[in-house]
Amino acid sequence: MKRKYDTSQLLNFAPDSYLERTSRPVYALAFLLPFIVFYELGTILINTNLLRQYWQGRVVAFAWLQKLLEYLGFSSKLAWLATPLMVVLILVALQLASRKGWRFFVGDLPPMLIECILLALPLIVFSLLLNTQAKPQFRTVLPGVPAKQEQAQTASIQVWAQNGNAPATEGAATSEEPMIRVLADIVTGIGAGIYEELVFRLILICLLMLLFQDVLRLNHKNAVIVSVLVSAALFSAYHHIDFSGGQWYQRSTFSWLEFGFRTVAGVYFAVLFAIRGFGVTAGTHACYDVTATLTNALFFASGN
Repeated sequence: MKRKYDTSQLLNFAPDSYLERTSRPVYALAFLLPFIVFYELGTILINTNLLRQYWQGRVVAFAWLQKLLEYLGFSSKLAWLATPLMVVLILVALQLASRKGWRFFVGDLPPMLIECILLALPLIVFSLLLNTQAKPQFRTVLPGVPAKQEQAQTASIQVWAQNGNAPATEGAATSEEPMIRVLADIVTGIGAGIYEELVFRLILICLLMLLFQDVLRLNHKNAVIVSVLVSAALFSAYHHIDFSGGQWYQRSTFSWLEFGFRTVAGVYFAVLFAIRGFGVTAGTHACYDVTATLTNALFFASGN
């Protein structure tokens, strides 16, 4: 018997409409492929010694997937190559399972990008409002800012980034540091949009729906609510703590305000995923991170 609901998409749009077409996995693949290539090339081309002082080279969600592949028997180099390929294979598998048409219109891709930029704006505004209302001592800085710069920026308003990049370490400052910092955060933000959405929305929410709806027998509405809240809380916690080498470590100073913001962002991305599919959600996440990076660099980096 066919299920009344699907675990990956909650709304049905008019057949072959823009909203229906761009929700298909094949559109997500076509739309995100340039982002994947940009992230991979950016990681290789700007991964200098100076850059590694402030940025650990890879989005943590990417590193998790890479470690999983190594655990399954892939060599480290093959796992590095297979991780972006995993995104492609998952989207191809979802497209096959959906039994929807493979044809896509190139003219739909620019509107998708505009849609992602517009959908990212509410989070930018929300982040600025929270930081404006917060007391100076509770305002946070962009994750990854070197410790020697944090004191000068603690009292300034920042846009919180969703990047799951590893903690920064102090290094010698150079005249190229601000440019490299911004470029690194842009590349990281692109990768975060793809791989964090893959882990916390496409994979985790689907697994949670299977757990709560099929195993624990919750009704569909309650299963959706619990899955969204659990995935959002884990998404937020992921930015503060990490598990590596058999040990837990704190990635950034914990703040309830920042944790709450990212939980709300996780719910926002989950709802967007349920309505618009993986492509637009990952694109929105990437556009938010890039916009947050550029906003901080242009308007809130005077203390650098």
